[in-house]
Amino acid sequence: MTVQTSIQLFTLKNELDADLDGTLAAVAARGFVAVEPYDFVHRAEPLAAALAAAGLVAPSGHAFLASESFVNPDGSGTSVPVPAPAEVFAAAKTLGMGTVIDPYTEPARWESVEQIAETARLLNAAAEIGAASGIRVGYHNHAHELEAVFDGVTGLEVLAGLLDERVVLEVDLYWVARGGVDPVALLQRLGSRVVAVHAKDGTLDPELVNAYPPADQVPAGDGAVPLVAAIAAAPALELAIVEFDHYEGDLLDAVERSRIYLDENVAA
Repeated sequence: MTVQTSIQLFTLKNELDADLDGTLAAVAARGFVAVEPYDFVHRAEPLAAALAAAGLVAPSGHAFLASESFVNPDGSGTSVPVPAPAEVFAAAKTLGMGTVIDPYTEPARWESVEQIAETARLLNAAAEIGAASGIRVGYHNHAHELEAVFDGVTGLEVLAGLLDERVVLEVDLYWVARGGVDPVALLQRLGSRVVAVHAKDGTLDPELVNAYPPADQVPAGDGAVPLVAAIAAAPALELAIVEFDHYEGDLLDAVERSRIYLDENVAA
């Protein structure tokens, strides 16, 4: 199994907003070759140029495909409409991206199997459009998809059972653990559906996890999330992606430490 280490660029959102070229150069200087852009449609061409200048590639990216408007990282809704799937995939092609992953659907859409089925329908429809451009569609979880349980089955697994075989999963291992589910057992059950993970670590300290953004996240390997064992349980894994929702220390140092840990323990 060959697993490429990447970084979700939302980790460095403020830095990217201030200096796109300089921040991507810094990411490359910390040893990364691959990145995962977010909200890339409106800036596809300048982002593609900046990635090329830094010697970086973007095999995957985040864009909403099953929501009508942008959802903020704290889960709050906005009135800003999202680009149509065809526009998303055109931007993905500009960036040389092979997989576009829906990053979030709100918890209120995970209260019934019928709601989950509607999300699956939207993702399947997007996958049909993406296939025409050679783009694969995926879904990324947070905690609420695991906290929702139907007849003993997590909402994320219900979704997986309703997805077209072309739709893949990017499992955020930190949020799985935050949702009270064993990441290793989950990836064993999901099998080859999982092609990417967010290899995000945290102490899971009860006094810190309830803050927003979470206050317990630490460099990969320093926390309580079983990253290496979970990654080993995913037979079709392609990408192990570093991400921080929040970190009080030196962020570039933390992402580099995470990359080194992943490269030494899981990348081939």
